[in-house]
Amino acid sequence: MAEICCEEAKSAPASASAVTALARRRPRVELGVPGAATPAGNEEGGETRGGKRRRVSCAAPAGRSCQRPRLAARFGSMLWWPRYGVTSVCGLRREMEDAVSIRPDILRGGGGGGKQHFFGVFDGHGCCHVARMCQDRMHELIADEYTKAGGSGKEGASATAAEPKWKEVMERGFARMDDEAASWAATRSGKDDDLACRCVRQKPARCDHAGSTAVVAVVGPTSVVVASAGDSRAVLSRGGVAVPLSVDHKPDRPDELERIQAAGGRVIFWDGARVLGVLAMSRAIGDGYLKPFVTAEPEVTVTERTDEDECLILASDGLWDVVSNEMACEVVRACFRSNGPPPPAGARPDSGVLPAPAAAAAAAGREEERGAAAAVKGVDRAESDRACSEAALLLVKLALARRSSDNVSVVVVDLRRVS
Repeated sequence: MAEICCEEAKSAPASASAVTALARRRPRVELGVPGAATPAGNEEGGETRGGKRRRVSCAAPAGRSCQRPRLAARFGSMLWWPRYGVTSVCGLRREMEDAVSIRPDILRGGGGGGKQHFFGVFDGHGCCHVARMCQDRMHELIADEYTKAGGSGKEGASATAAEPKWKEVMERGFARMDDEAASWAATRSGKDDDLACRCVRQKPARCDHAGSTAVVAVVGPTSVVVASAGDSRAVLSRGGVAVPLSVDHKPDRPDELERIQAAGGRVIFWDGARVLGVLAMSRAIGDGYLKPFVTAEPEVTVTERTDEDECLILASDGLWDVVSNEMACEVVRACFRSNGPPPPAGARPDSGVLPAPAAAAAAAGREEERGAAAAVKGVDRAESDRACSEAALLLVKLALARRSSDNVSVVVVDLRRVS
């Protein structure tokens, strides 16, 4: 499927007229601010010397620049900026319970080793409120714990030296997120102002019967830190090889089964292995009624970046249930090849503006995409990279074509070295 969708991008138009026709069909997004000054010599129809139309650059209010700072040539630079794409759709489910959070520079320049960028995918179950809470708060809690740990980083520090600190930061951040979810569930009263949440409308209210998986990545110039609880997954493509950075927490995984039984719980096979015959994962945020058998403690990996790194894929199990790690990485690499090398240092990448919720729903074969507007938070869609956005969308289409029955959320991060 990747070859079919990407083949058109490889073939060049046969003539100048074809190029002109293609340019007319291609939508161009141009940003502007009402009342912004018009460039000199462009008042009448935007004509410049030579009769060519000048492309209008985005304008910003006084005192605020719409241009990113110039980036350095290597990803090891402290000014490295992420290139990413994201797609999240409801799929065949009645409700959207996935949530995605992308937060560039979560430490606000506080990391001495360079900017650290946060990417998170959260797959809710029972209700969407825990995933939405993780979407809004997880990056803040991790940044706060990093600061409390005295984390300022040292440029050139190895990933091995940073691993113990990041493990503690992630564990404390996940624990605080789990406590906030439990506190929220305990304070729901079922009043009219609470009825927006599906679990509150049940009689009796069962807010502690909801939870969410969490797979988050903090990507810096020299390392990739991944923390995971549940069956959402992170996969790194390195030198043409798919390298899983997280392992799904399934109740029948030998070490998880031993932990659950040691705590007094049972794993019952009812449409697959389930904790107490209910939950098909052994770790998650929330799910207070299944404690201590279901824990929020994440598994953390710290991977040092190399010149062979190509991309990082974060996705919910709606993708991984029907697409292998190797196939997902191959689809992304095919999209990268069709779009050419990454933009040069200092250049703004081509806009990978994502389809509107209605368009995404049409791609999924639905007339309406419920909750799509809130599925992704933290970034402007115009900031995404075209190649990564095409890869994320193609992976979602592939999952739907293979009859994935769950919500599907995919984040693709370009890790290629910029020359």
